Amino acid sequence: MGRGEHGGDSAGGAAAVPGDGADGAPGGDVYDWFRRGVRLLEERHPAAAVQLLARAAEAEPESGSVREALARAQFDAGQYRAALESFRAVAVADPSDDYAQFGWGMSAARLGDFETSAEHLALAVAMSPGNAHYRAALRQTRATLAARAGAYGPLLPGAPGYVAPPDGPEAA
Repeated sequence: MGRGEHGGDSAGGAAAVPGDGADGAPGGDVYDWFRRGVRLLEERHPAAAVQLLARAAEAEPESGSVREALARAQFDAGQYRAALESFRAVAVADPSDDYAQFGWGMSAARLGDFETSAEHLALAVAMSPGNAHYRAALRQTRATLAARAGAYGPLLPGAPGYVAPPDGPEAA
């Protein structure tokens, strides 16, 4: 779920992970942690990126860039509840941030909350109607909601979202 506009820096060397310092803290300052975390994310090491970016977010809780990068890393690491909370924090701080709305919607979908997903994906599409990724995600979420509502006929056992009917005479 990369954002594209975050380019990697060309500073040499492999990205270090937390534990550089004698006290277990990463070396450098918050900006260094942010850059290294984003690089780890770009290199497809989201769990390591979460460690650095969480440290940076702790030190700079008002930084939207740090919080967004952390949310992306959490999402890519499969930490959808944490990603949702991080994307929500960015969106609450800046309601016009279409990517934060998109991330909030995608995280909600991964958690099975398609109503919340549809709401935030629709906001992202409204803010950036030309973004094909946003539109595709919204279509998928709406299709899931429609399928769960029976718009395409009853769900069969084993289908995502299928709920077995209750057993027993009181169910009638």
